[in-house]
Formats: sequence, structure tokens, C-alpha cells
Amino acid sequence: MRVLVLGAGATGGYFGGRLAEAGVDVTFLVRPKRAALLAEKGLRIESPHGDSTRPVKTVTAETLSGHWDAVLLSCKAYDLEESIKAIAPAVGPDSMVVPILNGLAHYGPLDAAFGAGRVIGGLCHIFSTLGADGEIRHMNTIHRITFGERSGGTSARTEALAQAFAGANCETRHSSEIMQEAWEKYVLLTPMAAMTCLMRASIGTIMATGEGEALMRETFEECAAVASRAGHGPRPEARDLALGFLTQKGSAMTASMLRDLEGGGPTEGEHIVGDMLRRAGAAGVAAPMLRVALTHLRAYEIRRKG
Repeated sequence: MRVLVLGAGATGGYFGGRLAEAGVDVTFLVRPKRAALLAEKGLRIESPHGDSTRPVKTVTAETLSGHWDAVLLSCKAYDLEESIKAIAPAVGPDSMVVPILNGLAHYGPLDAAFGAGRVIGGLCHIFSTLGADGEIRHMNTIHRITFGERSGGTSARTEALAQAFAGANCETRHSSEIMQEAWEKYVLLTPMAAMTCLMRASIGTIMATGEGEALMRETFEECAAVASRAGHGPRPEARDLALGFLTQKGSAMTASMLRDLEGGGPTEGEHIVGDMLRRAGAAGVAAPMLRVALTHLRAYEIRRKG
């Protein structure tokens, strides 16, 4: 299987690097500056699961040609339109696009660009970042990628992708219920992003306040109600896992959205919190916490843009 990975950043670079490490034919579509750095120093991963430095194949927009079996897409939501244009020449009649973005709103634009039949379901769980010298720093022990057919079940192409990942140094889940799993991640991610951004604080700090846990639970229940109306309410195990994570006392965890906000950059607020709130409105679910959180994120964007 030939795999094209858009970018070589903290997420795509990690999973693409683990595939390359396992001997899979992987190419990274990167900007010229990143290509030069990779040519000089290789793709470098620092992880509790083992460090890796290796040469990798790269292409740029100017040198991209031919079609790939799978295109791994891991951009930020605010870069989605540009990313679709970047990978379009690599997507052929038999290609599959594997998005591992946060949330669900990206499926509409991807389906419009490539056709729903070429876009499978995907998500990942990882806490990673790029270091000052371009190295990928994996910050904890979770490194899971999940994918499957959005219509349910499995197929020859997702089986082939699972085989490609079989030897990689990461956890792989070939799911026959990928959209259920995607909703369960979405229901976890949205309250984490909404609350850590709204409070400018980690989960542990929020839990240390008098009302923090109650507000976090209210935000979670709003999101869970939206998922239930969509036919994908969180299963008991997923509900317990999410609430345990979101209300863990002493936790230093924050959403990556808060790190983007504190860095003064754009956020995925509309793609995550905004999309959930719009779904709530369409489903008739009252969502006052999401309304407050989204207004806060929109006010930040107005101020950021001057």
C-alpha cells in the first residue's frame, strides 16, 4: 500500500512516521522548508514508546504527481480548504481519504470534493507537539488511530489499511462502528475544549473550583444529548470514560484549542463547539453552556483579528 501523508506535523508526522518505520511505502506532502529540514535531519520522533530518527520520502505541491492508495489527512480544521486543494491531485478513482481531524464537520467538505465513497471514517487519540527544531514530541503513552467504513462493517480497502498499520509502533483500531466511535470522541472533546478555553485552565484547576465539576458535567450532557438525537449516544463505557477524564481532580490536561488560543492563533472553535451547537439547535436540544463557550471563542477571534 502506498500512503501519502499531508504534512509531517505532530499528528500526521507521528502516525506516518510509525508506518514508515514499519516498512510501509509512505510519502509526506510538505512545504519546501519542511522538506529541506527532513532531508537534513530526518523525521524525528521522541516518545515513551521509543524514539525514532529516519530518512523519509517527501514531495511538495510542485512535485506531487500520481495517485496514492490512501491519503492520511490530519490538518487543523481552519486549514481544511487549503488541505483539500493540496491533496486533490493525489486522489484517484481507487484512492481513499483517511481524515483524522477533530470533530465531524469536515466530512461535508471532503465528500463534496472527493465523493463520499472515497472518504472513510477516521480519528486518533494522541497528545503530541512539534519541538523547536521540528522534532515530533509525543507527550504521553496514548497513540491510537482508528478507522473504518462510515457505513459500518469492514471492506477490502480498510482491511488493507489495517494490514499496513499491523506492524507499526502504535495502537490501531479497525472499527466496524467508526461513526459511533467518532461521536463518542466528539462528545468528549467538545466539553473539554469548551470548558478549558472558557476557564483558561486545566481540567484539574476547573475541578478545584466550587462549581467547576457541575458545569463540566452540564456541558457534557448537552453534547451527549445531541449525539443521542443523532442516533449515536455514548455507550455506558464511553460515558464513564469521558466523565472520568473530564472530572479528574489534579489533571493537567487541556484541549489543544486552549494552547492555540493562548498562543494567539486561530482555533477550531467553529468546527468543534460551533458545529455541536448548530447540531443542538437542529435537534431541539437546549445547550446554554455551549452557547456561552462559543460566544467566548467568537469574541476571542474578533479581538485577534483586530
